[in-house]
Amino acid sequence: MVNLLPEIEALQEQLTEWRRHFHRNPEPSLQEYETAAYIQNLLTQWDIPFDKIEETGTLATITGTKIDPNQTHRRILLRADIDALELPDQKNAEYSSTKPGLNHACGHDAHTAALLGATYYLANHREQFAGTVLIAFQQAEEIGGGARHFVSSGLLEGVGQVFGIHVDPEVPYGSVEAVAGAQNASCDIFTIEVFGKNAHVAKPHQGTDALIAGANIVTELQNIVARQTDPQEPVVVGIGVFESGTRYNIVADHAIIKGTVRALSHESREHTLEKVKQIAKLTAEIHGANVTFENWDAALPVINDEEAAQRAARIAGSLVGPDQVITAKKASMGADDFAAFLVDIQGIYARVGVNSSAETSFGLHHNQFDLDERALPLMANFHVAYALDYLNEA
Repeated sequence: MVNLLPEIEALQEQLTEWRRHFHRNPEPSLQEYETAAYIQNLLTQWDIPFDKIEETGTLATITGTKIDPNQTHRRILLRADIDALELPDQKNAEYSSTKPGLNHACGHDAHTAALLGATYYLANHREQFAGTVLIAFQQAEEIGGGARHFVSSGLLEGVGQVFGIHVDPEVPYGSVEAVAGAQNASCDIFTIEVFGKNAHVAKPHQGTDALIAGANIVTELQNIVARQTDPQEPVVVGIGVFESGTRYNIVADHAIIKGTVRALSHESREHTLEKVKQIAKLTAEIHGANVTFENWDAALPVINDEEAAQRAARIAGSLVGPDQVITAKKASMGADDFAAFLVDIQGIYARVGVNSSAETSFGLHHNQFDLDERALPLMANFHVAYALDYLNEA
């Protein structure tokens, strides 16, 4: 049994309409222009001031009118991501994507709709809280860039809590996850280029084989996890691209390797990246080749604060019942740039179950991903309840 505020429960139809609008009109990272305009138009209608963060991010501000006898004037940040994936939408639904090759297959449409519902409620009930609610409609989560723009904007100064929600198709509708500790891995995307020298394959000694050097680098990188990492410490070194050579009888003078490092702690991440660079350089040298190394730190590990997780679990229990709150779960090696907010701000990234049928059982990033839209008011209420609990805490 889900126990919602009547005013938020009454928003089911509107929340569904918003979610389906975004689902029909997905936009890729850093190109969420129509999505941002739609959000900003609603904020303007509701007389909520906002700042633009880069070109497509939006940070709304709602100030409470409740008297704060302690004059603490707390600040909390609520966040939703707004970008879609470059993935065809193969659902047969009235609200399927109208943009070929783009799909809200990670639930960001639901995140945005739910946070709009929370925004609407908070703006109309300022008397229920003192302090300030900042609301981030964040761009570019899928490429790990948007959260940093908000953090570097300077507008989050004094924020004491950050709260976000991700939908979870592995969890049934009516259940909520509020788990402390590491919940998502970091994501580093690296490129190693290997430089050698051409020669005829019949005279390999006259060249420097970048293909052989690259192949050995790929192989040696697997030893980082197998032999240089604590077996109880989750780490991934994955290679997705290895390209080299132009013709069967030419010693290759160039190779390119692209891969990713995933880790659940800052220490493991730093250790692993250093080993990747070191192994690439030394292995290339053995073969007489040179390398360059570039890395894009797309996301840090998502590490939920213990106190914030306890608060979220308590609040979730009031919404869905304590027996439907999950407080222990194996971490995912997938990444989310919500981590950038958690570096300096106490908070939690919670998850809400959206699976109730065969149609809503597909995993994130699947081309038939869908969700139980009854989760939308639950998510909106979770945002509101968390914000009010923190702001009104004695």
